[in-house]
Amino acid sequence: MQKQFLKTDLLSGLVVFLVALPLCLGIALASGAPLFSGIISGIIGGIVVGLLSNSQISVSGPAAGLTAIIVTAIGSLGGFEPFLLAVVLAGIFQLGLGYLKAGSISNYFPSNVIEGMLAAIGIIIILTQLPHAVGYDIEHEGDFFFIDKTMNHNIFSDVIDVINFSHLGAVTISIVSLLILISFSTSKILKKIKLLPGALVVVIAGTLINSAFTAFIPSLAIGQEHLVNLPTPNSINDFIGQFKTPDFSSITNLNVWIVAITIAIVASIETLLCIEAAVKIDPLKRFTNSNTELKAQGVGNILSGLIGGIPMTAVIVRTSANVNSGGRTKRSSIAHGVFLLLSVLAIPYLLNKIPLASLAGVLIMIGYKLASPSIFKKMWANGKYQFIPFAATVIAIISTDLLKGIGIGLVVSVFFILRDNLKLAYFFKKEHHQEGEHIKIKLAQEVSFLNKAAIKQTLYEVPNNSAVTIDASNSVYIDYDVLIIIDEFIRFGSKDKNITVQLIGLKKEYQIENSSHISLEN
Repeated sequence: MQKQFLKTDLLSGLVVFLVALPLCLGIALASGAPLFSGIISGIIGGIVVGLLSNSQISVSGPAAGLTAIIVTAIGSLGGFEPFLLAVVLAGIFQLGLGYLKAGSISNYFPSNVIEGMLAAIGIIIILTQLPHAVGYDIEHEGDFFFIDKTMNHNIFSDVIDVINFSHLGAVTISIVSLLILISFSTSKILKKIKLLPGALVVVIAGTLINSAFTAFIPSLAIGQEHLVNLPTPNSINDFIGQFKTPDFSSITNLNVWIVAITIAIVASIETLLCIEAAVKIDPLKRFTNSNTELKAQGVGNILSGLIGGIPMTAVIVRTSANVNSGGRTKRSSIAHGVFLLLSVLAIPYLLNKIPLASLAGVLIMIGYKLASPSIFKKMWANGKYQFIPFAATVIAIISTDLLKGIGIGLVVSVFFILRDNLKLAYFFKKEHHQEGEHIKIKLAQEVSFLNKAAIKQTLYEVPNNSAVTIDASNSVYIDYDVLIIIDEFIRFGSKDKNITVQLIGLKKEYQIENSSHISLEN
């Protein structure tokens, strides 16, 4: 791992830890599981999965998308210990999926759907964090995809309610937090200060302000229910007592196996989506082996289930916080897991002084970056075949949940692609090639995202010190996703492997020049 990123990775790990801590607790609470089980999942997701994964920026931990499954499973299986056995089995299934190379399915998610997922998550983060920002906590911290229809309210109605039930102290801290973050984003002087990331300054400032309120203006002081609430064991025995083990006698219970398969499928899909999204926000655009990621997640869930943790996935919120805070290698993910472990051992009392309003400020800024107006403008400029599936994904995720929204977005995207492209292909000059030779890749008349996986793999396997010609002379249509792959290969992958690339025949009449920065040669 690159040594030049060591300082920023450690600082980013600290910021991600501060964001992940309430998420681990809140997701466990929303799942009907012991609070400590969320911490266990976060620690293993950071340290173990961080070590085994080859993704440099993704961060794993308990996922809000699994809360409904966990709540139902704990009730139907008759307790938390039988559920832990299902988590262990789910991890074994994921490990098997990794060895079966099922991770390649992620290559077939079009970029407009992934962009829609990111934007939708950004909007939902903002909506769900507004109650915390004003001290009105209807929704659990981190419960991003839950709409309680039985109580006749949802995240939108809660936003209206917060106007009537806000707390001046929390509002003050939230405003200060946002001003600090905006200053760090816009000020040239503050951008040069690498020692303290803006999110860390926000947490420190919020804690100090609330301490000042408590001492001098008690009416503005934020109560404990609106601060981080980490379990505080009084002895070693209390700490050890928080760990649970699976009920292996439930191995013959068919429902345990059904829950395990369900968790394995949902957690794997969410992980693969996050990995694809992580590549898009990675400033260095590095390749991630999705099969290796499934194996890492499988090992993580096996260990989590064995010692009392809830299931985990790669999580885009923490991954976005990692990138925005300067994390560039897996050290940041590992560091965040280490910080979680140290926090529950050494400083739970100090962490419980952090206002949720400060963390809400950090997450609102993350949400804004994921769903900024520039994203919508870019997708609109890319044309209706990119914008409509993007918009459908955003609306569907906000209206339903993550997986249903992704499914709807995929259906819309595939409809537009298949309507005009029944059979798409590309031609590769030879199947085997050696270092230093010239390789020619000739694109067919029509190339869509269905060719994304094959083209990506072909370019990835091009040997060092070779010369590659990508010929698009006969192409009438080249999908946006394929252009991104070619562009990133030219700007990053080829340079890393000292490959000379010649691109010919990419004509302006394709009307895709605004979608990519590929140099046009005719």
